[in-house]
Amino acid sequence: MEYHLLKQIAVTGGAGFLGSHLCRRLLDEGHNVICVDNFFTGTKDNILPLMDNNRFEVLRHDVTFPLYIEVDEIYNLACPASPVHYQHDPVQTTKTSVHGAINMLGLAKRVKARIFQASTSEVYGDPQVHPQTEAYWGHVNPIGYRSCYDEGKRCAETLFFDYRRQHNLRIKVARIFNTYGPNMHPNDGRVVSNFIMQALQDRPITIYGDGSQSRSFCYVDDLIEAFLRLMATPDDFTGPVNLGNPNEFTIRELAEKVISLTNSRSNLDYRPLPQDDPAQRRPDIALAREKLGWEPKIQLEEGLKRTIPYFENLLAAGAR
Repeated sequence: MEYHLLKQIAVTGGAGFLGSHLCRRLLDEGHNVICVDNFFTGTKDNILPLMDNNRFEVLRHDVTFPLYIEVDEIYNLACPASPVHYQHDPVQTTKTSVHGAINMLGLAKRVKARIFQASTSEVYGDPQVHPQTEAYWGHVNPIGYRSCYDEGKRCAETLFFDYRRQHNLRIKVARIFNTYGPNMHPNDGRVVSNFIMQALQDRPITIYGDGSQSRSFCYVDDLIEAFLRLMATPDDFTGPVNLGNPNEFTIRELAEKVISLTNSRSNLDYRPLPQDDPAQRRPDIALAREKLGWEPKIQLEEGLKRTIPYFENLLAAGAR
């Protein structure tokens, strides 16, 4: 199998939630891994268990500046991915998506590396078709509060495919739907981490709107498996390909499940719905099943049982 050959692999955003899990998995496969991160949202705690591995290297670097290293493959995961973080500095968020893509594509072109782009289901905006297939062009507000992320990622996809057409670059584009698991930032504003942290402290569970909006939740180990399978596909398959769990839950159902699993005394606190918050989000993963032979194996309750102890440990260590 080609993928089991030893490679030099760069992971931008490697100290983040997904990046740290990807670095660990690549090391387990026997590869040399360069974790590239500016630590804006990533944390050294996420990669601390990897530091003793002599095939693991950490490079503090912001992808909005060019990077000069020699690698066989690049996983471009660098970008704040939660509303709290990407709205904190929206100009920098757009620069990270767009300038970061240009710089990483330039690196891939120079060293003739295969390059993977972590795109997002946010490219579909507030979708008018359900579930979303890769052929759907989206329904996105270009000037709203979420636009720095949505449109930044859309532009990055454009760049990837133009580099493919113009320079015959070997690209892989994944559209990632809601993912959760250990190493999530406890205060990133994402719904799973929010609900677990609130429930563990018996605080009210914050629900925006009436809780009827739906999401699909993929456990991180399933997603990382899909990353490796996508990167190992033949060069003529570029994606984009939806990666996520097609099982759909309302936000209220998620809150009730978290309360039950944590034995929490929390109640539900309903707040106004934020601007441009999608009513529905569920991937059609027929393409991933066909091309990658992949579908999620870990369902929501099992995944939450694996995730809750991570947040319990954070609280025990003094996180707030």
